[in-house]
Amino acid sequence: MPIVVEVRKTYKYRLYRCDKKDRKLRHKLFIASTIWNHFIALQRRTYRLNGKYISLHDMNKHVLKLRKTERFALWKGLHSQACQEVCKRVDDAYQRFFNKLAGRPKFKKVKKYRSFTFPQSGYKVEGNTVTIDGTKYKFVKHRDMAGQIKTLTVKRDTIGRLWLVFSVVEKMTIGGVSTGKSGGFDFGLKTFLTDDEGRAYSSPQFFAQGLSKIRLLNRQFSRKVEGSHHHKRARRSLAKHSTDVANKRRGHHFKLANRLCDEYDVLYFEDLNLRGMKAMWGRKVSDLGFSSFMSILEWVALKRGKKIIKIDRFAPTTKTCSGCRKSHHLTLRDRVLNCDCGLTIDRDHNAALNIKTIGASMVKPSDTKPKVRLRRRVEARSPRL
Repeated sequence: MPIVVEVRKTYKYRLYRCDKKDRKLRHKLFIASTIWNHFIALQRRTYRLNGKYISLHDMNKHVLKLRKTERFALWKGLHSQACQEVCKRVDDAYQRFFNKLAGRPKFKKVKKYRSFTFPQSGYKVEGNTVTIDGTKYKFVKHRDMAGQIKTLTVKRDTIGRLWLVFSVVEKMTIGGVSTGKSGGFDFGLKTFLTDDEGRAYSSPQFFAQGLSKIRLLNRQFSRKVEGSHHHKRARRSLAKHSTDVANKRRGHHFKLANRLCDEYDVLYFEDLNLRGMKAMWGRKVSDLGFSSFMSILEWVALKRGKKIIKIDRFAPTTKTCSGCRKSHHLTLRDRVLNCDCGLTIDRDHNAALNIKTIGASMVKPSDTKPKVRLRRRVEARSPRL
């Protein structure tokens, strides 16, 4: 039975190019970068002198106070809530640093500061135009937003294009056609995915396909004089090619995710140590994009009402015979498992069978239904998950 839930989604639209208006938004990005660098310097100086950390509440009050002074009158060009949002980013960065999840926050160059956010007010949306500080900006509205807009982020990508990113709360119906099938899948470097039926799903490896062009663009970029127009043009060409590669990979991942969710109700995967795999095999792991594919697959499965189950990464899936459960010694060069029980099978196919067996033994039949944590109850008769 379909379930109506409330979810948080983002919609990304590209702004129409207008040099005069674009300069205004880039000026706001410059202001946001100066606020970031100011509070990074203030936090470091306060800790060096007093050994204390400035809280988010104090930073929010301080930035509003500085906006009224003559020295920091430039900050009035950015909305007050957007200024406070920059302080929140500084606080979030330091909280990750305190929890040992990231390094100490650093200063950022103006050209590397990418975005600023309006949390509640400071903008107005009408059709395919958004009004910011009295200036109207047109954007390419390729699809409609169905919910309530919560935040607006103005973002600049590596190419220099400007985008609008809306965070929207909307109702979404979860559920789809049930097939009654479940499948186990094994990630690999030779084949992107191998299922328990022995079918292989390959990856085009878009980065490897365009490697010669990337090398050419890098050579051209390195030969240009830094700061010149040719240097900026070469950097933009290199960034555009990298963006095209990423978009092709993302499109391929969405197509494969929809294909798998059309065929299966429950999908079993292995929780991989991707950082260790990158250390061993380098850029090929990054080119395949295992992590981004799993994120996309989880979102598609949520919309379709399908279930994804991950087993422990230390489970013996590759070296264990799927027929008699006997363990074998295999090297990376051994692509076929030959067992004493008479089973001869491809190692990735064998791993996919074991992943499905282990995953099915971990859950109960009732656990295969999708579970969604609702923000609040949408309908009076909707079950609380």
